[in-house]
Amino acid sequence: MGLKSPIPLEDLKFNQPVPYTLHVDRELLEVTKQKLALSRYPDEQTDFGENNWAQGAKVSRVKHLAEFWKDHYDWESEERRLNEIFNHFLVKIDVPGYGPLVLHFTHTKSTRTGAMPLLFSHGWPGSFVEAMRVVRPLTQPDDPKHPAFHFVAPSIPGFGFSPAPTKSGVGPNVVARAYKLLMTEILGYPKFVTQGGDFGSFITRSIAIQYPQVVRAQHLNMFPVPPPTLWSAPRAYVRWCLSALTYSEFEHESLRVRRNFEQDQSGYLEQQKTRPQTLGFALGDSPVGLLAWFVEKFHDWGNVYEAFSDTDIITLVLMHWIQGATPGLRFYREAFGRGMREAERTFETYVSAPCGVSMYSKEQLHCPRDWAAQAANIHYWKEHERGGHFSSLERPDLFVQDLHCFFASPAVTNAYYRQ
Repeated sequence: MGLKSPIPLEDLKFNQPVPYTLHVDRELLEVTKQKLALSRYPDEQTDFGENNWAQGAKVSRVKHLAEFWKDHYDWESEERRLNEIFNHFLVKIDVPGYGPLVLHFTHTKSTRTGAMPLLFSHGWPGSFVEAMRVVRPLTQPDDPKHPAFHFVAPSIPGFGFSPAPTKSGVGPNVVARAYKLLMTEILGYPKFVTQGGDFGSFITRSIAIQYPQVVRAQHLNMFPVPPPTLWSAPRAYVRWCLSALTYSEFEHESLRVRRNFEQDQSGYLEQQKTRPQTLGFALGDSPVGLLAWFVEKFHDWGNVYEAFSDTDIITLVLMHWIQGATPGLRFYREAFGRGMREAERTFETYVSAPCGVSMYSKEQLHCPRDWAAQAANIHYWKEHERGGHFSSLERPDLFVQDLHCFFASPAVTNAYYRQ
């Protein structure tokens, strides 16, 4: 019981996309409601106020959402909505150095002549659903002066409707190879631009590192580059040492948020990158457990809370519930665990493709621009006073505006249209 594809996966042929209609097994939905009805909740301690999340997810918030999920959430309506917003496909790919993987992806073509192919890469605890508010204005912009895109949003294997890998080894580098094949060999885009946040930032940088000729520009809304050193970036290092005098208020606050994440909010990462399967037994069997695990992240990493309806939150959680949560947790082990440092290395390598960065005030892994310049050819840098980790959902207006500005810049157009 879980992800049941209406298309037998064994019948898929390599490199041949098959149109796909989202569908979640109705038996799973019914069992989920039964589990929600049997949930047991902890008691809050009286000295932690309603707005104090220092111990983790608030019982009242989780209980409200769980009851909404049980009594009012309508997945059938969400299915219809997501099937209307996106064109869904499944495809089997033979990934170099790994082997066969099946990917779910969405592909929305623009009617505009000369539209750029754009690969949108999500992260955790997200999914392709993060693109639902930006796909139309990016493919069919109202202003003819704004660039248009052929929009491709795949699901990381094990997330949403991409079947989980049956063997280990699928980290950012393997996913990067799969996405590159999807774009170039399957969809026929020999060159493209990318956008990524969270795991998407590691994946899209890995594509640019492994295949520098095909990625002509990239935009990121998370930039977890390490601090500068006297050897890697001497000017940035000296400025950092004198930050009390040289840093802006936004830079001071962004590094405070980053320190707080590293000291107080990164425990989940240590567990997921070391023993994801043990945690997966709990989160994959208890919808309230998974809900609480995610709600804490939406609260701590988000900023525009009104952007998330109760339905939005449950849909985001459901994208991991349908495969039992564990595959998404395992991706942390592949990316950060086992001493491989696969994800970190993507931000320790310089990428020469033009890069645009949007920094939102509540993004957990901020950095000043001169830190980012150690690892990227920065041509666009925008700081936003409101917004968080889930920027395409929280501030779709600013997200789209930044992509239009950056990808229309001479640096990008010159790089994209060069031979």
